[in-house]
Amino acid sequence: MKRKKVPMRMCIGCKEMKPKNELIRIVRTTDNKIEIDSTGKKSGRGAYLCKNDKCIEASMRENKLSKALDFHVTKEMVLKIKEELLNS
Repeated sequence: MKRKKVPMRMCIGCKEMKPKNELIRIVRTTDNKIEIDSTGKKSGRGAYLCKNDKCIEASMRENKLSKALDFHVTKEMVLKIKEELLNS
């Protein structure tokens, strides 16, 4: 019996490859809103982050989220995302 291939994605904070289901997807929708994609299937440009505080801080500090989403992400947006991630 064949084993199903596990999709791997890279965290933009720590640059580690991890299984897709261990990461959180942040997506820029077609109407330029930044959202957390809990399903992993929303349309738009996405970036993946680990569920820990260090990776979120690294992506904010080095402006990696803005580069990955090809959109200027403000500090307020990042803080809102960080709050949602840590509360969930």
